[in-house]
Amino acid sequence: MRRETGHDPLHHASILPRSFFNRDPREVSAELLGKLIVRRERGKLLAGRVVEVEAYLGADDLAAHAAAGRTERNSVLFGPPGHAYVYFIYGVHYCLNISCMPEGEAGCVLVRAMEPVSGIEEMAKARGLSDLDFGSARNLRLLASGPGKLCEALDITRARDNDKDMVSPRCDLQVMEDGYLVGKVGITQRIGITKSAEMPLRYVVAGSPFVSVKIKN
Repeated sequence: MRRETGHDPLHHASILPRSFFNRDPREVSAELLGKLIVRRERGKLLAGRVVEVEAYLGADDLAAHAAAGRTERNSVLFGPPGHAYVYFIYGVHYCLNISCMPEGEAGCVLVRAMEPVSGIEEMAKARGLSDLDFGSARNLRLLASGPGKLCEALDITRARDNDKDMVSPRCDLQVMEDGYLVGKVGITQRIGITKSAEMPLRYVVAGSPFVSVKIKN
């Protein structure tokens, strides 16, 4: 197991402002790459750098949970922006989304994959992978290279985290900025959907070994 050094990876990080999410999910998606998803719990710090996301556009997007209108289940998608929308899929995995657009309008970004930055041992335990050596990117990508893996690594569930304000300094689940610069951004169709499947709304850090599915050349 690779252990982190004593360096605090979030020493220069700050919480994103709500205005970051108060706009079109496509704009948010491209700029969310390279940001950090952070879980703070009982003195522990878990963090990962976002390398893959998908945009969901609300009523005009048949693949979006908000396409059928506002319900008790999807009400988080209608604002305010910057809140966690967590849902259960296939009876197996949780998925983390962050609400976008002005309050009253629906939209979100699904966080699909991240590069583990801090709390690697805790993530490995949560994923049942603590016996692996995470000194290589090949093994490290197993921790959060997919929306279900990511939620498991950060212990994200609907009961615990749905509707949490991820841009609040009081929240234990946050999205932060540390000045990291992303190089090339790749854009593809979204993964694992049938409705509106042709829309190019998946955004990845090109060349990252931590994405769920690599872009085909």
